[in-house]
Amino acid sequence: MDISAKSDYAVRALLALATHGPDPVRGDVLAEDQHLPKKFLEAILADLRRAGLVRSVRGAHGGYLLARPPGEVMLGQVIRAVDGPLAEIRGRRPEEMSYDGAAQHLPQVWVAVRSALRGVLDETTLEEVLTGNFTRRVRDLTGQPDAWEPR
Repeated sequence: MDISAKSDYAVRALLALATHGPDPVRGDVLAEDQHLPKKFLEAILADLRRAGLVRSVRGAHGGYLLARPPGEVMLGQVIRAVDGPLAEIRGRRPEEMSYDGAAQHLPQVWVAVRSALRGVLDETTLEEVLTGNFTRRVRDLTGQPDAWEPR
């Protein structure tokens, strides 16, 4: 899986929003806080607003707010809001794939990959990332001996 810059920036911006409290935060402040390109972040915030994950407030003291508490925002929702489905094969969903011959069972693997991604991203909230108090599943996965080693 490739986590795009767009998804990474979206999650980081929402984490920064969650730490800024109840007042709206301007996009340039979020960009500076997380060292993100301002113009790109503004486009991402627009996607997050359309998805109902942030609210925007106009005016001199305007900016962005989380639309829900951080404990109610799942990472999977954020990624889907800016990048679409979690797992695609050449622009198609895993269950839409069909192969002949030696590869006939490959769609089962693609569906399993999507399920594994959902198991982490749809069960991990912004609040858990902020506090480091992750579910057992995430702790178990990151605690595996080779989890932090590149392959």
